[in-house]
Amino acid sequence: MKVLVVDAGGRGNAIAHAFSRSEQVKEVYVAPGNGGSEFFEKCKIAKLNGKNIPSIRAIDEIVEFAKKSEVDLAYIGPEEPLSLGLADRLEEEGIPAVGPKKEETILEASKCWAKDFLKKIGVPIPEYANFDDPEEAKEYIKEKFDNGIVVKADGLAAGKGVYVCDSVDEALKAVDEIMIQKKFGDAGNRIVVEERLRGIEVAFTAITDGKTVKPFGHAKDYKRAFDSDDIEGLRDFYIGLTKKFYTKAQIEQLFKEGKLINPNTGGMGAVSPHPGVNEEIEEKIMEMVVEPIIKKFKEIEGKVFKGVLYPVIMLVEEGGELIPKVLEINVRDCDPGAEAKLPRLASDIAEISMAVVEGKLDDVDVEFSNDCCVAVCAVSGALKGREGLKPGYPADHYTSQPISGLEEAMKEAIIYANGIAKTNGYVTTGGRVLTVVGKGETIEEARNKAYSAIEKISFPGMRYRKTIGLDVPE
Repeated sequence: MKVLVVDAGGRGNAIAHAFSRSEQVKEVYVAPGNGGSEFFEKCKIAKLNGKNIPSIRAIDEIVEFAKKSEVDLAYIGPEEPLSLGLADRLEEEGIPAVGPKKEETILEASKCWAKDFLKKIGVPIPEYANFDDPEEAKEYIKEKFDNGIVVKADGLAAGKGVYVCDSVDEALKAVDEIMIQKKFGDAGNRIVVEERLRGIEVAFTAITDGKTVKPFGHAKDYKRAFDSDDIEGLRDFYIGLTKKFYTKAQIEQLFKEGKLINPNTGGMGAVSPHPGVNEEIEEKIMEMVVEPIIKKFKEIEGKVFKGVLYPVIMLVEEGGELIPKVLEINVRDCDPGAEAKLPRLASDIAEISMAVVEGKLDDVDVEFSNDCCVAVCAVSGALKGREGLKPGYPADHYTSQPISGLEEAMKEAIIYANGIAKTNGYVTTGGRVLTVVGKGETIEEARNKAYSAIEKISFPGMRYRKTIGLDVPE
């Protein structure tokens, strides 16, 4: 079997790695992939007429490659090509694809629509309101603010359009950035403003053929850019961001007063399985959230969802029990959660994938090992160069920085590349650069392997959090 994985980052390499472990799979192509897509046996970069596929948005080229290479199955990682109709196009050409069709991506493509849908079908969610007028949103924030509020861009913003705000001023600034400054373009034409829930956040995934739904692993994500005691890191970031000088004491005071945000990111690391999710909680999430979404999406909207469903869950204590409330829905696997959970996948992903496209998921097992994985992201941090000091991920950062120590690190851990290119050696190409995954019988063992390996890697400006796998507030 020839498999095509569509993705450009670490999640795609984790998916490709899972396929490479299947005896049914002969070759795994990754499009567009990156410099680390060939770290694993059977995996190679997809090339069309001798050239790399330019991006995940190059739908025509991806489809042409799949046809010319006679791939037997395509597995689509990111939401953007799904929202552009890649699964539809592949199916039209007779190529089975794991991933929802364009019209089904509304669950992620519009947070406003999704919130209204969840409310309509009775899935637990935070109190919220949708807005297309920034001034109305600001009035609502002033009226409703109580110990935190969350502001979200309606459309796709690569996981960065969510502002978790601790003050009214932060929330008002978020509205300005999304709706007036258009930081995320048209994705910010509308916003959701919702209460900030306190509880246990879970990156929960399920896989479905439209009829049968099965759990597909879960992870704890670490979204904040810095550890809470990393004042030096915050200082460098904000000097680079504002072009103003701050002392360490000034940054520490501003942070304590809530006037300085520890920025949200697409993810700085993850641990799987989620330490707070047992079998009872998993069953509750499936019964109260996942199964109703798939069932009612078909009954009410007439849409059959096939692929990976990833609702972000907050477990909130109410009446002495934990209730799963949905913060948002994604129509693809999590990232970097996938890098933490997919190394634990004990079942054959090729068999699962074919069961999804053929409507036979009820006939296959979806099992994960009892091992723990801790995934730590190495990112492009603050760095001074020709253009001055850049703050680093999740803001502006330098690229093309040489990476060393990869071979040594690979002896101790799994390395998934998020943003690297292979030249004479390897260089950085993005904000998130590498995800280093330690695997062990316990979280502590997995943490030790991940951090031992990441310490062997270096590149100018490299930064990573030291608390991945620990129970720290996010």
